[in-house]
Amino acid sequence: MFILSLQSFRINFQQQRYYLSNPSSVPSMVSSSTSSIQKSFKYDVFISFRGLDTRKNFVDHLYHALKHTSIYTYKDDERITRGKRISDELIGSIKDSKFHIIVFSKNYASSSWCLDELVKIMECHKTNDHTAYPIFYDVEPTEVRNQSGAVGEAFVKHEKEEDARKWRQALKEAADLAGWELKNTADGHEARFIKKIVEELSLELRSINFSIDEKLVGMEIRIKDVMSCLATDIDDVRMIGIKGMGGGGKTTLARAVFDQISFHFEGKSFIDNVREVSNASLSGLKSLQSQVLSDVLNDHCISITSVHEGKNKMKQIMRDRKVLVVLDDVDHIDQLDALAGEPDWFKDGSRIIITTREEQVLVAHRVNVIQNVNLLSYKEAICLFSRYAFGREIPTEGYEELSREVVRYAAGLPLTIRVLGSFLCGKSELEWIDAQERLKTIPLTETMKKLELSYIGLDEDYKEIFLDVACILQGWRKENAIEFLESCRFHARNGLKVLEQKSLINTTLDFEYVNMHDHIKELGRNIVRRSHPDKPNKHSRLWIKDEIEDILVNDLGTKATRHIRLWSGSRKLNPETVLKGLRMTTELRSLHLSLRYFDASRSGCFNCNWKFNHTSPYLPNTLQYLFWNGYPFRSLPETFQAYNLVGLNLMSSRMVQLWEGGAKKVLNKLRFLRLNCLKLRTLDLGLAPNLETLTVGECRDLLELYMPVACPKLKSIDLSGTKLRTLDLGPAPNLKVLILNECRDLVELYIPHGCLKLENLNFTRLKLRILELGSSPNLEALSLYECKDLIEFHFPDGCVKLKYINFTRTKLTSLDLGLALNLEILILDECEDLVELHMPSRSVNLISLLLNNSKSRTLDIGLSPNLEHLNLNNCYHLEELNMSDECQKLTSLEIRHSKLRTLDLQLTPNLKKLDLKECHNLVIHSHSIKGLEKLVYLNLTGCLSFGSFLFETTDYGTSCTVDESLEVGPLAELHLVAESLERCQFHPDNSLPKFEFACFYKENRHLLTGNLEKLVSIGLCACTNLETFSQSICGLQHLRKLILKGNIPEAPRDLNQLECLEELTLLSTDIIRLPDSICMLKNLKSLELISCWCLEKLPEDFGLLKCLEELHLSCTKIKHLPDSICMLKHLKYLELVECLLLEKLPEDVGRLECLEELTLSSTKIEYLPDSICMLKHLESLELNHCLLLEKLPEDLGQLECLEKLNLMECKILRGIPNSICKMICLKELDLQDTNIRNRKFLLCRGVNNTTTHNRILLQPRTIVTVWI
Repeated sequence: MFILSLQSFRINFQQQRYYLSNPSSVPSMVSSSTSSIQKSFKYDVFISFRGLDTRKNFVDHLYHALKHTSIYTYKDDERITRGKRISDELIGSIKDSKFHIIVFSKNYASSSWCLDELVKIMECHKTNDHTAYPIFYDVEPTEVRNQSGAVGEAFVKHEKEEDARKWRQALKEAADLAGWELKNTADGHEARFIKKIVEELSLELRSINFSIDEKLVGMEIRIKDVMSCLATDIDDVRMIGIKGMGGGGKTTLARAVFDQISFHFEGKSFIDNVREVSNASLSGLKSLQSQVLSDVLNDHCISITSVHEGKNKMKQIMRDRKVLVVLDDVDHIDQLDALAGEPDWFKDGSRIIITTREEQVLVAHRVNVIQNVNLLSYKEAICLFSRYAFGREIPTEGYEELSREVVRYAAGLPLTIRVLGSFLCGKSELEWIDAQERLKTIPLTETMKKLELSYIGLDEDYKEIFLDVACILQGWRKENAIEFLESCRFHARNGLKVLEQKSLINTTLDFEYVNMHDHIKELGRNIVRRSHPDKPNKHSRLWIKDEIEDILVNDLGTKATRHIRLWSGSRKLNPETVLKGLRMTTELRSLHLSLRYFDASRSGCFNCNWKFNHTSPYLPNTLQYLFWNGYPFRSLPETFQAYNLVGLNLMSSRMVQLWEGGAKKVLNKLRFLRLNCLKLRTLDLGLAPNLETLTVGECRDLLELYMPVACPKLKSIDLSGTKLRTLDLGPAPNLKVLILNECRDLVELYIPHGCLKLENLNFTRLKLRILELGSSPNLEALSLYECKDLIEFHFPDGCVKLKYINFTRTKLTSLDLGLALNLEILILDECEDLVELHMPSRSVNLISLLLNNSKSRTLDIGLSPNLEHLNLNNCYHLEELNMSDECQKLTSLEIRHSKLRTLDLQLTPNLKKLDLKECHNLVIHSHSIKGLEKLVYLNLTGCLSFGSFLFETTDYGTSCTVDESLEVGPLAELHLVAESLERCQFHPDNSLPKFEFACFYKENRHLLTGNLEKLVSIGLCACTNLETFSQSICGLQHLRKLILKGNIPEAPRDLNQLECLEELTLLSTDIIRLPDSICMLKNLKSLELISCWCLEKLPEDFGLLKCLEELHLSCTKIKHLPDSICMLKHLKYLELVECLLLEKLPEDVGRLECLEELTLSSTKIEYLPDSICMLKHLESLELNHCLLLEKLPEDLGQLECLEKLNLMECKILRGIPNSICKMICLKELDLQDTNIRNRKFLLCRGVNNTTTHNRILLQPRTIVTVWI
């Protein structure tokens, strides 16, 4: 959202002003936004009045009404010594007020004092910095304008004075302003008149205050989120926190909210820089307390001698006023204790907003809500940057790509965007490029300085964790990061929580990855580098490939290095070089490598059969964490003692035994062991007595696992994809997670009764026939997905915590869940042998029940008040469904193909989706659906037993003339396919947005009647009388979406009449060609022609569809596209799938400048036009199954934005142009089933020449998937 400048506001507002030719008119105060009042003016309002007339009545009431609304108002009082001329003090007050209210009364013009005030007010008004409003209390505007009547009589005595002329002019100008006249407003009632003035003025102030900075972007939605948290309509005391990283816009957001709502309060105060002020001196907190009280009382003489006294004064004063207080940049609980101690300090209705980087401060103070500030989106960032750099909404032509690079660097941080925008404003292209190159090595000082404040306040161990995340752990899953940090002897969970509370890291919601903003990451890495900027071998952490290669190859390691992370291929490093280079890193704590070693003697293959050279193998014994993806040896070296090793993670290796020579070394400190895709045949856990986590995934040669007598600390076991036939876990009292996915040879499993802490059991595709669990009081999740041999399951006793069950595709015939009282999700899909299911009588936590494709005849779900989703599709034997009480939260009910006869929908009043397709025995009466006010999808295909259908809104009167009627609220989608449906009537007030039905009706029957003017989307299939229906369709003035499918021979000829149409879909129709009138749909955005096997061509004037953004064609007879299609400047998506006769694209296809996705799958295209290389915004190019495609344009690499290139099964395509190396954004390349032999182009981007799909690093921060 951008805000108009103050000057723009004044111009706009003055254009709306009117003269009081009609005295009954009341001025509107709504206007555009301006800059903050408090920044420019001491007072909001100055009142000019004649004391003898109005001081003790009207003006006194007006003053207190304004003050009560927290509008700062100046009213001269009797303490001012009055003379013939107004004082400098009063002139200053006039200049320090934004608005001037002039109360014209009968004796106003008799006072030279008042007239001098008026002259000064009009002078200020003309500067456009102030606005004056006249109030005509007991005189008329014409009397003031002409100095007639009572005003003329009062002015007589000034006729001979030298200032009379300018006084007259001032009176005339003031009378011509927009204002209020008492006798023509509110029927002359003063109280209502004053209320009207205050409301209008408050609205004006609100509109002005809303803007702080004309360059603000994206503020509207953020303000809305905060306003929702504030809930100003609730009469309580509420404190909310706004949390975010430095420079992220917390203060700006708080100021915007403050300016928008402050007029609602009796007192207001915005305190900037609480952290800085309170820490600057011992009296910092006292001065902040004084400032709050001074602002609230509008008294700048407040004095406080101690913080304790300040607290007492604040309690005493705040209890009597509804206040709005903003405390900006708080970093310590003491500051909140002094400035907003407890809710009972404040009067009901008060709101306190706190901005901080420190979430724990908010938690400790028990604020009501904590609101995170979202960084700017890409579009918002481009807009904000453009305003600072170019003074406009978008980049100047020629600077688009440079601007995108800057915005990508800023990563949504407003501070960086503003600084760089201002810095680059007016500079040449070469200066821009130079500045961007500098940023790659030298971070932006202003940003780093602000961000480092959060780092400085950390304890030493948390500083180390912060640096580990910045240099090593960014992007890791949280649990893996915790393993790493705990291996290095840190209190990881607490440390990560502290960093998150201080806005230094954040974790995603899905798998909880540890993420860090690019600038914060750069801060951490800069801290590591800055003590020895030119000597990386003295850095505590190494993560840059070139530096690591240089140090290891040249044996430059030092004891300063604590951590090394190298995650990419290296042609300089082989295993021997790595081990030799580690000799001098005697204090190394962690080693994290992901390497494949190139063997030049084997034509580009990667060697995984390295053997130890006993003169050099060296892994530092100080290692606490070792991760090696692609470990090249068959065992760990004998010289590695590993007595400090806590975490060991080896992946994708030919390791056949853990230790060289079969040694049995006991690893007493080992807690985390992960071995994936190794060649191990046996594993003895007795060598790791303190093991907590064991993952042996995809070790398909593993036949034996030796468990010790007891595994007292083992918490998690994952043996997925192993060849184990039997498994006896033995005593594992702390085991919480057991995962045995894809252990297809496992036929015997023993879980001891002592596993009382077991929480998660995940067995997928096992061959177990019977499973019996002992006592599992802590079990929360149980999955036996696709255990197709499972015929018997004994439910454990006491599973009171069980929340999730998935028995999909098992052979269970019955299941008793009567003891699963806290179940939340139950999935029993495709349990085709399941006949009996016993649910608990009360399932108060059940949210989702999926029982598709079962043989159950009856289902009683018991009391399930929180059930939201119930799926019983294809339960062909289901005859009875019992819900014992109202399912108030049920929003989705699907019961396709059942034998149900009755269904009481009055138990489910909040349904949004109801699908009863092909329930042939089900009798549905209108009254059972009546009242489903939230229904948006209804499918009654095949289950309607009545012959006519009436749609009415909830406001229908008594004009229901049909026996069967349906009353629904915001229904968005309806499917009715039934031969018995002969008549469908729309109520005149309907607002149904989508209506899809099969048109089976008898001759001379009117399918649709009623008022269709509000219909915006309609679908028609299997029509036998299109001509009649076409006339109805083309008369729908508001139609935005039209779907025609099935046996429809031609499209309506007069489509051009549908001026509002935005989406047109033709699906499986018999249409041969489209009418030319389609080219006149000036608002059409999407056109889909799907499975239109008869369609032969598109109209030649197709390019006239100027607004078209999406064109999808599939299964047509089209041989070529009209050349005019290249005129579609807004086209983003062009999809041509299985258009088996399509031979070529127009030569000028490169003119589609907005095209982002181009799909040409399964066509006869032999080549692509060279102009395709001009599609600068193209992100996806799909050419799969183009069996005749011979070559690609040589300049294809000019598609710098391309992320996906699919060439699968392009059988005769022999090569790819070398220019593909320029595709810096390419993430996915599919070469499956091609005959491309020369793949050197892959190596130019670092792509491994293998036979499987690989995830590799093409360029910093660019992960690519290659399928070959």
